[in-house]
Amino acid sequence: METDFLIIGSGIAGLFYALRAAPHGRVLLVTKKNLAEANTNYAQGGIAAVTSSLDSIESHMEDTFKSGAGLCRPEVVRSIISEGPARIQDLLEIGVRFSKKNSREFDLGREGGHSQRRVLHAKDQTGAEIERALLEAVRSHPNVTILEHHFAIDLITDAKKTCLGAYILDRLTGEIKTIRTRAVLLASGGAGKVYLYTSNPDIATGDGMAIAYRAGARLANLEFVQFHPTCLYHPQAKSFLITEAARGEGGILRLQTGETFLEKYHPQKELATRDIVARAIDTELKRTGSEFVLLDLTHKPASWIKERFPSIFEKCLFFGIDITKRPIPVVPAAHYFCGGVITDLNGRTNIEGLYAAGEVACTGLHGANRLASNSLLEAAVMADRAAHASIEEMNNVGAHAMRPGARPASAATAASAEEASAPLHEIPDWNSGTATDSDEQVVITQNWDEIRRMMWNYVGIVRSTKRLERAQKRIDLLKDEINQYYWNFKVTPDLLELRNIATVADLIIRCALWRKESRGLHYTIDYPEIKPEFQKDTII
Repeated sequence: METDFLIIGSGIAGLFYALRAAPHGRVLLVTKKNLAEANTNYAQGGIAAVTSSLDSIESHMEDTFKSGAGLCRPEVVRSIISEGPARIQDLLEIGVRFSKKNSREFDLGREGGHSQRRVLHAKDQTGAEIERALLEAVRSHPNVTILEHHFAIDLITDAKKTCLGAYILDRLTGEIKTIRTRAVLLASGGAGKVYLYTSNPDIATGDGMAIAYRAGARLANLEFVQFHPTCLYHPQAKSFLITEAARGEGGILRLQTGETFLEKYHPQKELATRDIVARAIDTELKRTGSEFVLLDLTHKPASWIKERFPSIFEKCLFFGIDITKRPIPVVPAAHYFCGGVITDLNGRTNIEGLYAAGEVACTGLHGANRLASNSLLEAAVMADRAAHASIEEMNNVGAHAMRPGARPASAATAASAEEASAPLHEIPDWNSGTATDSDEQVVITQNWDEIRRMMWNYVGIVRSTKRLERAQKRIDLLKDEINQYYWNFKVTPDLLELRNIATVADLIIRCALWRKESRGLHYTIDYPEIKPEFQKDTII
């Protein structure tokens, strides 16, 4: 298949890019489940941007810098935050309906780390509302082709490190398609499923980070994994997040005895940044032996709770918890990756023709700890910038139609030497070689469970050198076993996801071992202080 723009992922970054690119060429958007199954759809809190006369770009920047613990890139922070209001206007014109106080004013929320009310929201379903509006616009554009249930296996590059396309698995038929394109945008989201407990949906297996790494892209700061302090604790609740806004609007964290505890850890208490709150909860759980703490909203009017947090109210009620009368049992869970594929301010990676935006990317906005609700802002701004950059590149350079040396970006296919030196119009199709079907699904399941439990226990909220070294030994063994499966059996979605989470787990561990200090989201008991010599990115 041929296209001008190939987009891998269907969250806010992928959809926004598609709308920008579609007037300039053919767009092919692939997503490994259905279109709406993206991290964006599960974002409850909102999108941070300066839209009030009481707020300022400088104030938003200052809050971002404080949260980022010395690793934010100043030019990136200024650029993204300054462009935020324009992208909010774009979303409004596309049809996003943010909550309002009246006909003129948005109902702005406040979340941890913010000094002002600046978070636009659609009650507690902001991501779903943004996704709805963008999907309607994308589906109606004649230049956009959508392939649902298609899984990106690997990128294709040539001898000059230009990205020419990708191999894509049709999950429903098992067919592997070769896609040729002028530009690829990675918008595949994060890797929360590398951990046992996560707020992320099942699709968040780090696919974009892994395929970019195998293609030779540079990644950074994967040790900075943000654990959201408050996920619903219930044996039948899976990955249900209790938004940051619940604390921003006055929710109080308590032990099961009813005692408050955050005042021991930070003067801002419930409004401290997520890393501080998550570590405080983790410490108290270990100290008391409890399985959860309580998030208490019962002092707020019942009618207000139902109006402000309708989906949380309904979900908790489904599990027998009336949050107007009872506190919510919560635990921390892996939530967001501040690191990822390194890009410049236009979404470019070090591989020509390959762009990245959203959680899969590392722009330098978040530094060592993301400020709440800056992620959707970054995704919209960087998708817009990446689209303009790729359109300009396409117009200047034209298609790479005769660029020699097309080859798979990893050794995943057994192309011959003749195929590997063929011009682009003869990119080799996927070659399964002697691979056969596997009947040992239990091995994949076992390895998957082992990686996620190991990462939670050894590379979680609080780390140590001994735990990290133990994790490194285990992941090396597991990667060898997984690679044997990959080479000998036909690819399946489960095998691809297992391969990718093993790759990302390895990268997280390596980054964490290198950073011999505690900064932002990376906390190790062996090096509890910030060290000036580590005020730099961890680059792999």
